[in-house]
Amino acid sequence: MNEFNYDKIKADIDRDKIVDQMQHTLSDFRYTHCLRVEKVSRGLAAEYGGDVERAGLAGLLHDYAKERSDEEFISVIKNKHLNPELLKYNNAIWHGVVGAEIVKDELGIYDEDVLNAIRRHTVGSTNMTQVDKCVFVGDFIEPKRDFPGINEARDYAKKSLNSAVAFELKHSLAHLIDKNREIYPETFISYNYWITKGEL
Repeated sequence: MNEFNYDKIKADIDRDKIVDQMQHTLSDFRYTHCLRVEKVSRGLAAEYGGDVERAGLAGLLHDYAKERSDEEFISVIKNKHLNPELLKYNNAIWHGVVGAEIVKDELGIYDEDVLNAIRRHTVGSTNMTQVDKCVFVGDFIEPKRDFPGINEARDYAKKSLNSAVAFELKHSLAHLIDKNREIYPETFISYNYWITKGEL
C-alpha cells in the first residue's frame, strides 16, 4: 500500500493496519492531515539529517488521539498519574501530551523518540530533538495548511528547523493571546528558549 516501513522501530509493526484503523476512527479531515504530516516530517528529517523513520511514524501518529473525548483524556491523566496540572487544560494540549500514552497503550509503540515527538508537537520543549522539530514543523506547514503567515512559516522551514520552530511558537503564542486563551506554561518556556536560536 505504501513505501513507508517502520519495522526498525517496532519489529511487528503493520503500518497498513494502523492506517486502516485511523481511517475508521478519525474524521476524513484529520486522517488525511496525518498522512500529509507523515510525508512532510519524513522530508524534513531527510533534509536536516534527522531520523526519517521516527519522524515519519511520529508524524503519522501525532493526532492519533485528537478526536477522543475529554472524558477519555481525563481518565488517562488520572489513571497514569500524569501531571495533575494537565487537568486545567483541554484537547489542544491533551491530544499530544496525553495522546502519546494512548498511542503506547493501543499500538504498543514504546519508542521514546516517537512518543516524545507526539507529546511535544502541541507545546514544544527546550529539549526538542531533530525528530521533535520535524513533526512540530511538519504539522504546521503541511500542504493543506492555509492561514495568515503560512508562507512565512514555510520560508523559515527552508532556512532551518530552529527558525521554523521559533516562528511557529511566536505565531502560536500571538494567536492564543489574540483569542484570550490560557497558555500552557511549557509553551512559554519553549518560546523563550527557541526565540534566541531561530534567527527570526
